[in-house]
Amino acid sequence: HNSQLITHNSQLITHNSPAVQSNTHQPAALPWKSLSSQLHGELYCDESPEHHARRMLYATDASVYQEKPVAVAIPKDDADIQALICFARQHRLSLIPRTAGTSLAGQVVGNGIVVDVSRHFHKILEVNQAEGWAWVQPGIVRDDLNIKLKSFGLFFGPETSTSSRAMIGGMIGNNSSGLHSIVWGDTRSQVLALKVLLSDGSEAEFCALSADEYARKCQLDNLEGDIYRATERLLNHEKAQRLIEENYPVRSLQRRNTGYALDMLSDNQLYRPDSERPFNFCQLITGSEGTLAFVTAAKIKLLPLPPANAALVCIHCRSLRESLLANLVALRHRPMASELVDKFILDFTAGHPTYHKNRFFIQGDPAAILMVEFMAHDREELEAKTQALLNDLQAANLGYAFPVVYGDEARLVWDVRKAGLGLIRNMRGDAQPVNLIEDCAVSPEDLPDYIADLEHLLDNHGVKACYYAHAGAGELHVEPMLNLKEARGRRLFRTILEETTSLVRKYRGSLSGEHGDGRLRGEYISSVLGEEVYGLLKEIKRAFDPQKVFNAGKITDTPPMDQFLRYEAGQKPPLVRTYFDFSAQEGILRLAEKCSGSGDCRKTELTGGTMCPSYMATRSEKDSTRARANVLRQFLSNDTGGNPFDRKEIYEVMDLCLSCKGCKAECPSQVDVAKMKAEFLQHYYQENGVPLRAWLIGHFAAAQRLASAWPGAYNFLIKNRFTASLIKQSLGFARKRSLPALNPMTLHAWFRRHCNSRPASASPNGRVYLFCDEFTNYNDLEIGRKAILLLEKLGYEVLMPHHLESGRALLSKGLVLKARQLAIRNVDLLDAGTDSSIPIVGLEPSAILTLRDEYPELVPEGQREKARRIAGRTLLIDEFLAREAAAGKVTAASFTRESRLVKLHGHCHQKALSSLLFTQTIISLPENYKTEMIPSGCCGMAGSFGYESEHYEVSMKIGELVLFPAIRSLPEGVVIAAPGTSCRHQIMDGTGRRAFHPVEILWEALAV
Repeated sequence: HNSQLITHNSQLITHNSPAVQSNTHQPAALPWKSLSSQLHGELYCDESPEHHARRMLYATDASVYQEKPVAVAIPKDDADIQALICFARQHRLSLIPRTAGTSLAGQVVGNGIVVDVSRHFHKILEVNQAEGWAWVQPGIVRDDLNIKLKSFGLFFGPETSTSSRAMIGGMIGNNSSGLHSIVWGDTRSQVLALKVLLSDGSEAEFCALSADEYARKCQLDNLEGDIYRATERLLNHEKAQRLIEENYPVRSLQRRNTGYALDMLSDNQLYRPDSERPFNFCQLITGSEGTLAFVTAAKIKLLPLPPANAALVCIHCRSLRESLLANLVALRHRPMASELVDKFILDFTAGHPTYHKNRFFIQGDPAAILMVEFMAHDREELEAKTQALLNDLQAANLGYAFPVVYGDEARLVWDVRKAGLGLIRNMRGDAQPVNLIEDCAVSPEDLPDYIADLEHLLDNHGVKACYYAHAGAGELHVEPMLNLKEARGRRLFRTILEETTSLVRKYRGSLSGEHGDGRLRGEYISSVLGEEVYGLLKEIKRAFDPQKVFNAGKITDTPPMDQFLRYEAGQKPPLVRTYFDFSAQEGILRLAEKCSGSGDCRKTELTGGTMCPSYMATRSEKDSTRARANVLRQFLSNDTGGNPFDRKEIYEVMDLCLSCKGCKAECPSQVDVAKMKAEFLQHYYQENGVPLRAWLIGHFAAAQRLASAWPGAYNFLIKNRFTASLIKQSLGFARKRSLPALNPMTLHAWFRRHCNSRPASASPNGRVYLFCDEFTNYNDLEIGRKAILLLEKLGYEVLMPHHLESGRALLSKGLVLKARQLAIRNVDLLDAGTDSSIPIVGLEPSAILTLRDEYPELVPEGQREKARRIAGRTLLIDEFLAREAAAGKVTAASFTRESRLVKLHGHCHQKALSSLLFTQTIISLPENYKTEMIPSGCCGMAGSFGYESEHYEVSMKIGELVLFPAIRSLPEGVVIAAPGTSCRHQIMDGTGRRAFHPVEILWEALAV
């Protein structure tokens, strides 16, 4: 209805349908400045690079759809939302409420104004411990909420697999359920009251009503009163009750989210004398996908914390059907959860940097594993429950292996299940698992036959699929493999949903169980519920929102489900030439496309992990890993010649990427944005020139080498307040940031002297090469010196091969070609100049791991085998010493028996590409040293990032999330360990405390 007002840049929205590309009218006539002046928050509505980039990022969610919004608003308060409603109403626009943006049915994609409440609406407003409820804002993350509620002995039950970033507003919109829904229920069952803004901007509160309260509501002379009267007219009569009873999913099915929940709303004591439910519009608003009202606060039911003891029975099955029959046996034992993961997903955990270690429970090669969880207050009761299930399974000859896992190990198993959506995006090729029929649900007893019918349906079309998730609730997420870039794939996209709709109708199931109908399944609601019931849905929409202000085109009056897709049929992806080797990911475009939109990168510091530090600090979609992958995908997909990277919009979105590499490990799809950012910057600089500061930072080693001729003069200039201020100002460094000093001599110079003076001694443990990185060589001499002396004391002969600097600084600033030259030279030097049987160890994680991570993908094809050989014997000193300790070559006997408590902050690259367990192991070699991890993500320094004036505030904010407060709380006697030079510098600047490299701690701990 408002196509004349909406702008879409057809060159910049990826492979959109012709309908999108033809919608090119500019919204210049709209009074955006007037709206912006009314808002306390932010508004992005024009074609400037910053605004355009923001609008591009909100053109997608976790679905297959893409449509550029006319504007993006980040409201700060309810008054902002009211102003947006009035503006949209006046100018016939639609508001699209959005929280985490992980919707799978296109619920938060459209050509209206996207209203993102995730940034500012994340407070707990009130908790009533005695009555077990809380008022919360819609932008609070489910897991964060439960962390804060733990001290009250309460928690919010519904647990989606995206619970580390799913927000209460989105869970209300979709009526989310999750892993434990068979016990803890869905979101609808936990919503007690809602504060909303209606489509005319007026406020209302929906809650349970008595007959008298309901009658008074019907007498109101406003939109709220109109809504009550219309609902009474539409539903409170025998015909409507009969239509609903006959056409909605069978009432034994818990997961029922097709259309609007008229079946739940109409089942109340005012309409049905036999019902015990009070009338409550929350039943209707929950699951309505933001199409009826704008939720500003929710009163939610809280449950007592579950028992502390849990056991997970992992039933290994030979076939999918066997696992579904085992599920029926499991349900008789009243478990907390019964979840399925098939072979397709399990195979993608093999070799994954994070999930490979989670495979410890897998025995053989199962076709599917059913994960059945029990909880109890004591271990004896728990074991009795699991054994009873095992007895019944074996009696029924179901399953071939039944490992039972407890405690933290159970969490690792659950992580495999939760990562399913992201893991399957590692599939190669254009045929990818598609969200299409993944949300259809039937009664659990019908699930084996329904899935058999569905397998037959897919086999008829020659389509494979993966199967996983909520077997206990009757809902398997079935993801068919379709190529939506081809005409046949798009035809199958429609055909498979049409035919599955008939199956759902056959079993009286629900077209949508927890992911919503959105624009994906909305077209087929009438086929499942019937035209008369669908007519009731439209009337409800009209009563609440007569001008279609709220999320138009979702649930009712949706566009065809195969329009506004991310990809256009028949369009060949362009060949994007790169300097890094992206062949393992099938090219940089395919790597960007691997982002499923599941939003793992939108975790907060409360949940933990490293990815994504800038998002944790800013809570802005622009600063998420997902945003960076999306903006690259959109521009690279539309390459029309020239340099596709030459876009300020990409630069804008990449700016706060710290290249921490957290995404390479923590993203289930392994979308390595650090690598893509470096590639982008090299191409961007080729068109726009290299900024002076970037050039100087990239050539850090050369600058330090020059300055090392006069270390005293250099240190005076950077320490003197006046000259240091001038240097920082001229280079664009933050004035509050201290600059690293030079050592009086380099480590190379010291090592030469040391070799000339050290006596000949036995080296019973063999030889080791030390990679003398540029940071240790010029700035951290004492660490390098102590590392060499420590290794010698432990029985090793230390050799220092000839090589150039690592190239880490060059890569961090996107100077890939220069880094490539260094990599080529270093690979040749290390391959020819070292014994291949001797390990190469390094002290600075970012430098030494460059040899392992980037070099094999940076050097020319003819050198890659050499690079891989070198990478295979390259180790952090932490890894090396831990390995030697495991072999019995390094023991506690070499160290003091004094007691120390050490708190460890890990380097980001080490977390992503190695493990902090090695560091914890070696620091704990002295038998009375206790090492504890600081639960911090990135420190915020990230090489040069924290020095740069425009990034200083974000850098320090990242440090303040967890790291700085944790260190400030430590007593003086506690030792702080940090392997990274940038991390140690950040800790000093942020807290005034000195952190030590692990080798310094071990050197001081050596027995005299």
